[in-house]
Amino acid sequence: MGGAKGRRIRLEDRTETVALIQEAQQSGCRVRAACDKLAISKRTFERWNKCRSGDQRRGPLSEPANKMSSVERKSILDVVNSTEHQDKSPSQIVPLLADKGLYLASESSFYRILKAEGLSKHRGRSKPATRHRPKALTASGPNQIYSWDITYLKSSVAGMFFYLYFFMDIYSRKIVGYAVHDEQSSEHGSDLIRDICKTEGVCKDQVVLHSDNGGPMKGATMLATLQKLGILPSFSRPRVSDDNPYSEALFKTTKYCPQYPSKPFESIAGAMAWVQIFVNWYNEEHLHSGIKFVTPASRHRGEDGEILAKRKLVYKFAKQLRPERWSGSTRNWEEIDEVKLNHLPTERSEGIRIMA
Repeated sequence: MGGAKGRRIRLEDRTETVALIQEAQQSGCRVRAACDKLAISKRTFERWNKCRSGDQRRGPLSEPANKMSSVERKSILDVVNSTEHQDKSPSQIVPLLADKGLYLASESSFYRILKAEGLSKHRGRSKPATRHRPKALTASGPNQIYSWDITYLKSSVAGMFFYLYFFMDIYSRKIVGYAVHDEQSSEHGSDLIRDICKTEGVCKDQVVLHSDNGGPMKGATMLATLQKLGILPSFSRPRVSDDNPYSEALFKTTKYCPQYPSKPFESIAGAMAWVQIFVNWYNEEHLHSGIKFVTPASRHRGEDGEILAKRKLVYKFAKQLRPERWSGSTRNWEEIDEVKLNHLPTERSEGIRIMA
């Protein structure tokens, strides 16, 4: 076998060596002589013989104090697999439970248990996407920065589309204006922004309107309307689609939500009827991940502070009941004070800051 000094010996070779020495010992050979013959020390033989069954370490004598019981794990699995939450991620389920005054576990614990049970597959129609924080414009309140864009809606006639116009307040994520037409035009966009200004009570020099470089966005009618209303236009950089991330994210939410029809729309009236239902759900019921899982309408009305304060109390009470389950502070439910869009590096641009 060669010498054992200065090199690692496989477990199988150790077992074979111990067996040979024991066989020699039974035949009347002394242990030390047999060890010398195989180029190992007697002390090594004794250690190998003691550890023949593998790793003999006992490990921890007690379970962690914050280990969840089987009952707690089952309650979490029952919640995530329920009809109400089966299409929601833990990041949405946890704040929903907090709004009901219920705390089962942290978001990370939910994910860990789902992974252990083989249930960690994405729980929605779309795949998770990495989102980068936009720069350049900063909003500290509603009705300061709007973003808008147009997307296609399939019709029942091949090659024909309807066009969905969405205007969004990036601070609250509320859809402040929408329309469906059979064409893309600057006139339709200008009519919609005038209606929004009346509904939202927008004054001159109050709002910045951001968009991409499409024809309807830079059309003469739209630009003239914005100048008349005292709205400052803002456009994405050429060939950089990520400069208008809020509208792009809104369209993705629209087309991947569970309510989106599986069949094309038969008419503009039918498309508009569905969009009205979607906008009501999105503004009043949808818990938006970018604004601490409150609804866009509640943030637009300034109600998100009270909601988040209530969640903080729920977590504080939960920590008082089971402090061993936290190694640090509870989840951060502080309000988001500012929202940024397309902020360039300092040396290139200081950006535009819109104060409340």
